[in-house]
Amino acid sequence: MTMTKADIIELVAKRSSIPKKQAELIVNTVFSSIMSALETGDKVELRGFGSFKMKERKSHQARNPKTGDKVFVEAKKIPHFKPGSELKGLING
Repeated sequence: MTMTKADIIELVAKRSSIPKKQAELIVNTVFSSIMSALETGDKVELRGFGSFKMKERKSHQARNPKTGDKVFVEAKKIPHFKPGSELKGLING
């Protein structure tokens, strides 16, 4: 099963007894706050859940698997999530 953003909104609305529109605003605000922090290079730490930070990948030569041609891949930043100890414990039992 896959949990979607809509499922999270539904869950927040039910658990906190608020209208769906308010729950949607809360969830969107949390997500956009995390994205804004990452965009500016900040680290986001949610105790017990995990942390988000940006990692930088260096430029490198790669190979197109279909044709075998060499391809230059530019440097880029990617978001990285590291699960917290509570989340790891919950998942691993």
